Amino acid sequence: MLKELTSAELAGYIDHTLLKQDATIAQIEKLCEEAAKYQFASVCVNATYAALCAKLLKDTGVKVCCVVGFPLGATLSSVKAFETEQVIADGASEVDMVLNVGALKSGNFTLVKNDVTAVVRAAHAKNALVKVIIETCLLTDDEKVKACQICQSAGADFVKTSTGFSTAGATVEDVALMRKTVGPDMGVKAAGGVRTRDDVLAMIKAGATRIGTSGGVKIMEGAEIKSGY
Repeated sequence: MLKELTSAELAGYIDHTLLKQDATIAQIEKLCEEAAKYQFASVCVNATYAALCAKLLKDTGVKVCCVVGFPLGATLSSVKAFETEQVIADGASEVDMVLNVGALKSGNFTLVKNDVTAVVRAAHAKNALVKVIIETCLLTDDEKVKACQICQSAGADFVKTSTGFSTAGATVEDVALMRKTVGPDMGVKAAGGVRTRDDVLAMIKAGATRIGTSGGVKIMEGAEIKSGY
């Protein structure tokens, strides 16, 4: 049974997220202000805002996470690795890359592993973490298992459910399947449609060790939000 979490413990699971195409500098500044106030695990932003977030969050204990190959995962491995190097140079210490879903569904597992490996090598060389978004809503259960196995064998630190920009987000069932597949030691991030404190607790109970949501403040305040990352 999951023990009751304190507010500080709950906040420590959350990647406070803003990835919308029309996000403004003012909104990113507000995101960082909120993250520092609640002591979220990180802010999760697009690459262009890495340096700004690193500056705003210096000495707060909140990490900067950037997405790579987002949201489709269909960019070249060399581009993903280069983007990884750049966001880390700008101050990110975590990278959420998108798996090449089309390659996975085509059975080109070598390409998928090489793609993840390229990002892992670039990130780990600078002591940054890698979370791989497998986009569960587009995969069969067998494909979800295979994706998790590949990510684990490539040395990724986390597997993650969703971009929040496809047909659906995280489910308790998918998180549980991912946790079962990767075992107890690898991270599992639930993202997409996590809107309430109860949603967060259900994901954690299923095996999530990190939660991606645009509604972190509302969750901390106990209010339901209309849409989730």
